[in-house]
Amino acid sequence: MSRFKPHIALLICNIVWAMDYPFYNIVLPHYVHPMAMVAGSLVVTALFSLVPLLWQKAERVARADIRKLIGAALLIGVLRKVFIMYGLSMTSPIDGSIIDTIVPLLVLLLSVLLGMDRFTELKVAGLLLGMAGAVAVGLTGASSSHQHSHVWGNVMIMLCACATALYMVWFKALVARYRITTVLRWVYCVAAVVALPFGLKEIIHTDYAAIAGHALFPTLFVLTVPTYLPNLMLNYALKSVPATVSSIYTYLQPVLAIAISVGMGLDKLH
Repeated sequence: MSRFKPHIALLICNIVWAMDYPFYNIVLPHYVHPMAMVAGSLVVTALFSLVPLLWQKAERVARADIRKLIGAALLIGVLRKVFIMYGLSMTSPIDGSIIDTIVPLLVLLLSVLLGMDRFTELKVAGLLLGMAGAVAVGLTGASSSHQHSHVWGNVMIMLCACATALYMVWFKALVARYRITTVLRWVYCVAAVVALPFGLKEIIHTDYAAIAGHALFPTLFVLTVPTYLPNLMLNYALKSVPATVSSIYTYLQPVLAIAISVGMGLDKLH
């Protein structure tokens, strides 16, 4: 059973991330400014990351790893959040979820470049086809016939995928050295401190009455669920599963995101 636990964690992680897309689309930017959501969600996640300290003694982190943890915080905490919040405020949930499937391709490419994996003919074919599909979907944002997407929104989602892939490959060894709760506490407390000054003005000027009347559940969901839980699951899996395997679960996201988005009437297939 223990060997299946990382895969169950990856399933949960990608199911939650797939559910994010429709709710982000409802909330952003109609009710909440993207930067306000970035800062707000990171502050909430930082508070969640402190909860394990109630029953768990803080783990000592080597001085040499502190800089790496700060780098991880800026990458997966701040940059990824900024890219996904601004991206989904300008594109459709279906397109966003499809573009995000370039993560496995980027992970493979980075793993090969860093000597952690090697290319085969089948992997090269998959890399080229996957990249071509992601670029094709991204470019539909430039078409006037596709009203739900904007090319810059699709570019932001691609950058979000790059940040995710880089974290999965570059910081895998760092994640393996410490408890998951320790890594997440460092990452999200640092990220919250960095992001809050940039989002404080937008948080203050948010129309909370409109949120309470029309988008309370989606806003609370986006604030509380999509960050800490899936990243807890992802980091747990990265301790024992190769990054290339972990990233393949990303292919679940468009299937679920499409079903949820179409079911909620937020998007349609084209």
